[in-house]
This record gives sequence, C-alpha cells and structure tokens, in this order.
Amino acid sequence: MLNSSPIVAFIATKNAAASRAFYEGVLKLKLTADEPYALVFDADGTMLRVVKVQEVTVTPYTVLGWAVADIAAAVSELAGRGVHFERYDGMTQDESGVCTFPGGAKVVWFKDPDGNTLSLTEWP
Repeated sequence: MLNSSPIVAFIATKNAAASRAFYEGVLKLKLTADEPYALVFDADGTMLRVVKVQEVTVTPYTVLGWAVADIAAAVSELAGRGVHFERYDGMTQDESGVCTFPGGAKVVWFKDPDGNTLSLTEWP
C-alpha cells in the first residue's frame, strides 16, 4: 500500500512569514495553501507541509534535501538569492561548501529561517 502512495514531507516553523518568504521566494517552491496549521508547497509533485508550531527543535542533521542535476549551478543560483552554505569541521568542502564523497556524490548544506538543515545532492 505505502509503496505506491506518494510521500508528504514535513518540516516545522515558528515563523510562518519568514518560512513562506524563504520556501516560496528563495527556493521558488509553489505555495498551494496557507492553512491555519501549515504552509503547503508543491516541491515538484511532492507535498511539503511547513507546519506552524510554537517552538522548533533543531536537529543536528539534514531533515530535507533535493537531488539536483548540477550542484554548482544550484549553489550559484541559491547563493545569488542570499543562501549561506554551511561548513563542517572534519569535512573536506570546496570554496562553495560542496563536499564530494568517495562514491562521487556531491552534497552541500544550508539552513532555513528556523535553523533546519537542508541539503542539495548531485549523484554521480
């Protein structure tokens, strides 16, 4: 049953206005609804519900990511919209913050307005 059902992604925000500006304005996701409990976006056919909460518990790992065909182009485009890419001790990252893993995957991380860690991945 679930193997043929679409996934719905969830992330939390305590500042819906800032999240809307980020996900809609910076990441260019289409807002499909602004409901009392969540902002709803279309992320290329996947529903992303940015849940409106009183407090966000930020985790130390990635909670949402996108597979991209050209990570350098995606990083350049997002940097041009003001996105800051994270740097992590112990990880070898290029000047843009991209880490290339032994298998060839390239990953870069950034945060949303609530401090949730998001990522972009280019698969080999």
